[in-house]
Formats: sequence, structure tokens, C-alpha cells
Amino acid sequence: MADRHQALTPSIAGSYLEAARVCLDRHHVSPKEFTLENDKMQSIARVEWEKTDERTKAAWANADDATRDGAYALAIAATELLKGMVAVRRAETRTGADYYIAPVGQDVEDLENCWRLEVSGVSGNSSDKSEIKSRLRKKIEQARQGNSNLPALAAVIGFRVQLILIEALDEAV
Repeated sequence: MADRHQALTPSIAGSYLEAARVCLDRHHVSPKEFTLENDKMQSIARVEWEKTDERTKAAWANADDATRDGAYALAIAATELLKGMVAVRRAETRTGADYYIAPVGQDVEDLENCWRLEVSGVSGNSSDKSEIKSRLRKKIEQARQGNSNLPALAAVIGFRVQLILIEALDEAV
């Protein structure tokens, strides 16, 4: 991921991928198919990962941190897959986003042509599709309230229910 996403150093990308593996291993065995819903369009992506060892599980024992950081990995990968956009910079506090993203190869010197990406993850045993959709509405509202006029996408990863929702702010009703 670090090779394609300017905003991810090798260490950060590796950390996010470890967290994603921990979250995936909570509920599944590799490989699994995830449903991707992108502004009302649906597709399927095959997700493959190496089983997490005990040391990595222990390092990511904080479920909230693992879910958040694992969601970054899957959301950034899904955004690249579905939108052809890559993470170019971490967003500042109160922008209503976690990352700035831009089309592959675009000059992003001043962020003027970037989008914001707001990310969340859900990994609880009781989570279902309605909870993932509810979280997406909250993330869309958070992006809307952000201190930025850049366009935005919200992405929510449902680890247990194998669902990735991505919606553009202007598409949200």
C-alpha cells in the first residue's frame, strides 16, 4: 500500500494491514468475499490475508484501535479499487475526514483538487448491515460538518458482515 499511497509510509501501511488482519481473523478465515456498495452500485471483492499470529493479536488487543486502523486499510484499498483514488495526505483535525485522496497521478501540491475521505469500522459480534448503514449516515454528517469545502467520501467497513460502504457526500440524502 505504501508504494501507491503517498500518505502511507511503509510503517503506517504495515500497521494498518496488521490491524485489518486482526479484525478479519475475529470473524473469518481467508479468503472471503466482501460486498462493496459504492454510491448505490454493488460489486464483490475477494479479500485475502495471512492468519494473524499470537504476537500480532496481543499487539492489537485494543479492539477499538484495531477496528479503526484496520478500517483505514480496507477503506483506502476499496477507494483505490472503486474510485481510482489514492491517499495523498493525512487530514487535519476538524476537517470532517481522516485522509485526503486524489485520482492516481494527479498533482496534489495544494490539495485544491483533492477529496476528503472519512472512515469508520464496525467489528462487533452483534453488528449487522443496518448498523453499518447507520454508521455511514453518521460519517456522512461528520464530513458535512467538517471545516473544509472539499468534496468528501465516507467509507464504513463492516468486518463481521463482509460489507464495505462508500458514499459521496453530495450523493447522500
